Amino acid sequence: MKRTLLLLSSIATLSFSSEVYKFDNIKFEGLTQISSNIALDTLKLEGKKEISEEQINKAIKDFYNFNYFKDISVSKNGEDIVFNFKEKPFIVQLEITGYKTREEDLDTLYNFMNIKKGTMFTKERIQSAKKSLLEYIEKEGYFNSVVEIETTHIDDSKVAVKFEVNKGDEITIKRVKYLGAQALGESDFEPMIANKQEDCCFTWFFGQNDGEMNFEQLEYDSHRIRDLYLQNGYIDAKVKPAFSKVDFNTNTAEVQYSITEGEQYSINEVLIYVDETIADPAKLYEEMKVKKGKIFNIDKIRKDQEYIKTQVADKGYAFTEVRYDVRKIEGTNTADLIYNVIPGDKVYINDVIISGNTRTLDRVIRRDVYLAPSDLFNLTDFKDSINKLKRTGYFEDVQIQKQRVSSDKMNLVVNVTEAPTGNLIFGGGYGSYEGWMVNASISDKNIFGSGLNLGFSIDYSKRRSDFSLNLTNPAIRDSKYSGTIQAYSDESEITTTTQASGTETLKEMGLLVGVGRGIGRHTRAGINYGISDSDVSYELNSGLNDSYITSAITPYINYNNTDDYYMPREGISTGASVKYAGLGGDAEYVESSLFFKYYYGLEDILDYDVIFRYKNQFKLLTDNGYVPVGKSFYMGGPKNLRGYESYAFQPSSSTTPLDQMFVNSIELSFPLLPSAKMRWALFYDYGMIKGDGTTLDTNGNVIDEDYKRSGAGALISWNSPVGPIQFIFSQALDDEPGDRTSSFEFNMGSQF
Repeated sequence: MKRTLLLLSSIATLSFSSEVYKFDNIKFEGLTQISSNIALDTLKLEGKKEISEEQINKAIKDFYNFNYFKDISVSKNGEDIVFNFKEKPFIVQLEITGYKTREEDLDTLYNFMNIKKGTMFTKERIQSAKKSLLEYIEKEGYFNSVVEIETTHIDDSKVAVKFEVNKGDEITIKRVKYLGAQALGESDFEPMIANKQEDCCFTWFFGQNDGEMNFEQLEYDSHRIRDLYLQNGYIDAKVKPAFSKVDFNTNTAEVQYSITEGEQYSINEVLIYVDETIADPAKLYEEMKVKKGKIFNIDKIRKDQEYIKTQVADKGYAFTEVRYDVRKIEGTNTADLIYNVIPGDKVYINDVIISGNTRTLDRVIRRDVYLAPSDLFNLTDFKDSINKLKRTGYFEDVQIQKQRVSSDKMNLVVNVTEAPTGNLIFGGGYGSYEGWMVNASISDKNIFGSGLNLGFSIDYSKRRSDFSLNLTNPAIRDSKYSGTIQAYSDESEITTTTQASGTETLKEMGLLVGVGRGIGRHTRAGINYGISDSDVSYELNSGLNDSYITSAITPYINYNNTDDYYMPREGISTGASVKYAGLGGDAEYVESSLFFKYYYGLEDILDYDVIFRYKNQFKLLTDNGYVPVGKSFYMGGPKNLRGYESYAFQPSSSTTPLDQMFVNSIELSFPLLPSAKMRWALFYDYGMIKGDGTTLDTNGNVIDEDYKRSGAGALISWNSPVGPIQFIFSQALDDEPGDRTSSFEFNMGSQF
């Protein structure tokens, strides 16, 4: 028989009684938020088989204190005491309208509001989230905003919550004053600070300032200004917190900073105190950026700190500290810079723990971590592991924490945040030679979390149409070996000057398989095998049409230690390959290729962000029995000789190729609009291309096919959201009559 003992609601009040109930079991119904063990602990029965109304009443109050329940009742069912819980509903749908649309922005906002799907719904929590949302909006510069809350009860346990935002007035900064600034000016400060003065016009254009006030960042801007002074040698510089004057009638503001600059200091001596059995100070000095006689620069000091720390930590001292001190020289504007190195103990890796991955297999992550259990800690390996994992593209974020186990052992905890690896991309652009270009691709670089990359792509323009399907395994069975297979179909057109001016059309279908192996951190070698069926036709000369099969192997080796994919400032990228055609098929030739790229940042020498870049490319085609019609090297255009049209230099006869080519390029790259990732550069190109000298004209004379040309000019490059774009203004320097020159090129997708 079921009998209700008592019912306690949010407004009920009970008086205690001394009646005691005996029972065989305690049961909990409707309980999901706490475990039965915790519920039993709350009752504090200590193994007894009886319970008083006083104990029941106190337990119910304790359960209410969990803030999970809207109603609790207790009944006796036979020999059992049954606690019935009605839990508060959960938020199953959460939405913000009128403010922020990107998913990552919303995630940040929900974290700030301390609310998410699955959170228990309470009026107090919703009001707190609303207050936090208004605070966030105001920090971003919007005043008098209104947030309305719409709550929909889907059923007794589910609630949908919508925050409808009506953004208030945006405050625009009309003037920023830097009181006391003489050595540095507005143009120096502006790139550093978040709250910028509104530009006079075209504020919507990239690189222009809209003057939007951001109160959250305002308190940090004074620190950024002082840091800039420290980068320029003003050790004693003081910058007071920003003072902002807001006119709510016009929704405009004026911001001012009070600055005391002091004197500019240079470096007198650089001293390093370190155990010489661990690191030789003399060798450390050689690679440091801060030198005697140079202007004090806090940014370079921080880099030197990291450099010294790396040299010591690479020897196992995982918790190395490098502290610096500045000692001014009385009566001069110089200072000594003193580094004190505290190495601590040598540390070995105890274990590598993988976390955060729900899709990517542990082994796929572990193979890119260069430290394993029992290894001596190495900071370079530690940093390279993070970079390697980030370069895979599998993760939005990668963090590796050092978890100390003992004085000489640590765990590495690899925390990853997985990224969507499937992509559906549609884009386009325009090139001066190829015209409008459309490209589309569908791919997944991490199929089923295995690290396999499968992709299909299309590139189409008025001069070419390419289709490709490929599958790549970057680490076969988690080894250093990689494998790839690709099927493709290409069709391209080249405007020719050979025998009868017109268009050369090359159609090719093929299959390529390859295997490679990593050698160290920066080198990869491998071999590819490809077989293709090609057809060449000429618009105005049907007698030159040709069809052939090419079966070829291509061994290669590449090295790349550059520091950035799009904008390297240091390092070398070089490689060599030899394509041997003649393993069956019709074509019989050898195509050798060598390229070299060098990058060097001159900022440490010039105190200005200038990048020196040099590249060259050498190609050699050797007739080994049969070189197909149309097979040749071409020179000219943005990719190898600027100042001339693409394919400007080509063979005089389609049956006699240009079989030797060597091109050079030198560039000096300067910042233009750093905030928009725009730079400008001066360049000089020099190229040579030639044939075997056996081509005859209509009179039987040998045609000299030895072209040596150069070009120079300037360009603007932009790493845009849709890829690299270049505007090239060029001049042919030693062109000859008949050369197809070009003074302007607009190109998308090309890099130096």
